[in-house]
Amino acid sequence: MQMKSMNKKRVLQCIQENSPISRAEIAAQMNLSKPTISLIVDELIKTNWVYEKGIGPSSSHGGRKPIQLFFNEKAAYVIGTDIGGTKVKTIVSDLSGNVLHSKSFSTSHYLQTGLLDQIAKDVFRMLDHLDIPTGDVLGMGIGVPGITQNGVVLEAPSLNWIRYPILSEAEKHFPFPIHVDNDVNVAALGEQWVGSAKNNRHVLFMAVGTGIGSGIIINNQLYRGHSNAAGEIGYMVTDKEDLQNDFKPMFHRYGYLESVAGGKSIGHKLTTLVLENPDHPAYEEAKQSELSGESAFQLAKSGDPTAISVVHDAIDHLGYGIINAASLLNPEVIILGGGVLKSSDFILPRLRKMVDEYLPSSVELKISQLGGNVGVLGAVSLFLREHEGLINF
Repeated sequence: MQMKSMNKKRVLQCIQENSPISRAEIAAQMNLSKPTISLIVDELIKTNWVYEKGIGPSSSHGGRKPIQLFFNEKAAYVIGTDIGGTKVKTIVSDLSGNVLHSKSFSTSHYLQTGLLDQIAKDVFRMLDHLDIPTGDVLGMGIGVPGITQNGVVLEAPSLNWIRYPILSEAEKHFPFPIHVDNDVNVAALGEQWVGSAKNNRHVLFMAVGTGIGSGIIINNQLYRGHSNAAGEIGYMVTDKEDLQNDFKPMFHRYGYLESVAGGKSIGHKLTTLVLENPDHPAYEEAKQSELSGESAFQLAKSGDPTAISVVHDAIDHLGYGIINAASLLNPEVIILGGGVLKSSDFILPRLRKMVDEYLPSSVELKISQLGGNVGVLGAVSLFLREHEGLINF
C-alpha cells in the first residue's frame, strides 16, 4: 500500500515537472510498467490532480498519437504569508506559484492589536473574492523574521517577540494545516521553486537589508543547523582588527558583518563622515536626520567620493562574507536579495570580481527575480515541501 502511495506521488511529481507528457513517457522515465502507470494516472485524473488534453504529436513512424497529461495547478490552493518588521504580506497561490490575490498591511499598525487577526481577515476576504471554498485550501506557510523552533519564534527583535508560540496562535484562526519558518529560509525555498535558483540543488540565498541573513539549501534540503540558527551570516567577522578595537554592533545583539555592510550601517557611516565636512552637498540633510543606505548609493552613483568610499568598503565586507560562505558550502548559485540589492548594478560587478579572484571554484552570483514576492512565494513553497499529506491517498 505504501509503495503504491509512493509511486502515485512520484508519478504526480513527474507530470508536474514535465507536463505535457504521455503515459508511455512516464513509464519510460520511471521504469514502471505501462499498465501500472495507466492505473495510477486514471486515479489522479479521477481525483482532479491531473487532466488529459487533445492529442500529442504523431510518432515519427506513424501510429496512434499519444494523449498528453497535464498537472492541474488549480486542484488546490495555498496561502503564503510573509511577516516583516515593516509590513505583512499575504497571498493566495495555486500549486504552480501563480499569485491569484494579495493583500498587505503595515506591521506597526497591528502589532499591539493582533497581527494574526488581521492576517485572518485578509485571507478570508481574498478567498471570498476568488470564490474559493476553505475546503479547497491545502494549507498555509508563514515566514517570520526570527529563529523558529517547533512553531515557536524564539526571538524576533523587529517584532519584540520572545518565545512567541506563533503556530498554536495561528491555528486558532485557520481550519487548515500551517507550517512556519524563518523568513530567509523561506525566501531560499521560494527562489529554488520559482525564482533564480530553479533546478539548482545547492543554493545560498543572502538577504542584505538592515540586517544580513541567509538561507541554505544543501542537496535539495533546507539546512537549518543544530538549533535552527544556520545561515546567520550577519555574524561573520570580516576584519579581526576592527573587532579587536572598540567595535560596537549597529544594533543590540547585531553581528559584525551586518554592522558594517547592512543598509542602516552604510547610511550611518556616510552621515558621520558628511557631518565632518560642512562643504559636503548632503551636509544640511545629514544635520536634520541620518542619511539612508539608499542615499549613499545614489550619491555614489553620482560620483561623490565620500559615498563611493563608504559603499565600496561595505561591498568589500559583503564580498569577503560571500567568499567565506561559498568556500565552506560550495553552492551552485548564490542569490542576493533584500533592500540593499536595489542598487545591484553598482554592487554586482565589484562582488563578481572579488568572488572570481578569491574563490577556488566558480559560483554563479544572481539577483533575486521574485522581488517583493520572494517571502510569500517562499512560504507557499515551504508548505508544499513540508506538508506530508499534500495528496491524501
